[in-house]
Amino acid sequence: MMTLVGLLTLALLIYLFAALLKPEWFG
Repeated sequence: MMTLVGLLTLALLIYLFAALLKPEWFG
């Protein structure tokens, strides 16, 4: 079971990865 910190870290990594792939989504 992942902790809240683990989930937040995973979400942040996914967000950054998406920002690299699709910068137009973020402004």
